[in-house]
Amino acid sequence: MDNLESKRVLVVEDEVFVALDMAATIEDANGTVVGPVSTIRQALSLLRDNEVDAAILDVNLPDGDIEPVVAALSDRHVFMVIYTGGGLPDELAKRYPELTVFHKPTPPSVLTHTVATALMHHTV
Repeated sequence: MDNLESKRVLVVEDEVFVALDMAATIEDANGTVVGPVSTIRQALSLLRDNEVDAAILDVNLPDGDIEPVVAALSDRHVFMVIYTGGGLPDELAKRYPELTVFHKPTPPSVLTHTVATALMHHTV
């Protein structure tokens, strides 16, 4: 089992069952879930008030695409995993070529393992 050692992981996902499954997997790995939230507005609000060590982000949310959240996390040098059903918009892929992208359905354990490995190796 992966160990997130109380790392704070932001979850931004608008599909409630996916978000809850992801949150449970993070908690099972001893991580602390920030969120989950389902909109960009909520994610940016959480980031104003919370430090995070990593993030798992859906791309297409009810209030737009995830770019403002990616920009905020990138400015803080936070490791991110993109979890999308439709792929990464070209503009986002060009601006942030370092993003790790997984396509739905990928088991939450794979996402958590990727985050834990990155944080363990400090690849931010």
